[in-house]
Amino acid sequence: MKHSNPIGLFDSGIGGTSIWKEINMLLPNESTIYLADSKNAPYGKRSKQDIINLSIKNTDLLLSKGCKVIVLACNTATTNAISYLRKTYKDIPFIGIEPAIKPAALKTITQNIGILATQGTLSSELFYKTSENISKDITIHEQNGDGLVELIESGLIDSKETFALLSKYLKPMLKKHRLFGFGMHTLPLLIPQIKTIVGNDVTLIDSGLAVAKQLERVLITHNLKNQNNTNVQHQFYCNSDITVLKKLVKPQSHIKIDALDF
Repeated sequence: MKHSNPIGLFDSGIGGTSIWKEINMLLPNESTIYLADSKNAPYGKRSKQDIINLSIKNTDLLLSKGCKVIVLACNTATTNAISYLRKTYKDIPFIGIEPAIKPAALKTITQNIGILATQGTLSSELFYKTSENISKDITIHEQNGDGLVELIESGLIDSKETFALLSKYLKPMLKKHRLFGFGMHTLPLLIPQIKTIVGNDVTLIDSGLAVAKQLERVLITHNLKNQNNTNVQHQFYCNSDITVLKKLVKPQSHIKIDALDF
C-alpha cells in the first residue's frame, strides 16, 4: 500500500463531513474518498444485520478505489459493525467513532452526563459495554435523537423544525446535566443551535478531533502517513441528491463531489 493512497470514509449521509473536516485539518497531506450513503439513511433505525451489510458494501467500494485506511464516520455503523469489519478485513485498519461517554465521564463534575444518540447506537452492545465500564457513581441520561438525521439530510440544519426538535430533546436534560456527549456524528453540524438552547454553562463533548488523532496514530503505526503534500485530492460520492453536500463541502479544484449509485 502506497503512502499516497487515499483514506476512505463512509457515513449514512452527510453528517460525517464534520469528521472529514477534522481529519483534513490535522492531516492536510492525506487524500480522501468519502461515501455518503444517504439513500439508506438513517442507519439508526435499521437492524444490526442491515447495518453490517451496508458497512460491507461501503467498505468494498472504498477498497476497490485503493483506500489504505477506512474511517467509519458514523456512530451507528461503528457500534454495530466495526467489530465484524475488523475480523473480516484483517489487512485494513478501521477507525470508528464511539459515543463520547468516556471523555464526558472524565470531565463531569456533577457525576451526571447526557448522551444524545440514535436508537441504533443506544441499543448496541458496544454502547452498553462502554457505559458499564465507567464509574458506577456517574449517571448517564440517554436520549434518542429520532428525526434529527432526516432533517439534516434534507438540508434543514438551520430550520425552526430542527431547533424545535433539539429543544425537545435537550431541555429536559438541562435539569440534571451540565455536560453533554455527542453520540451522533451529525450533531457537530448543529452546535450553534445546541449552544443557543443549553447556554454557555454546559460543556459539549465531540469526538471528531479524537478520531482524527487516532487516525494519525494508526497511519504512523502502519507506516502509511503521507509526508508529501503534492496532488492531494478529495472525492465525495453521494447516492442521493448532492445539493446539501455541496453546501457543507464547497467543491474546489482538489475537492470533487459527484453522484454515484452504490
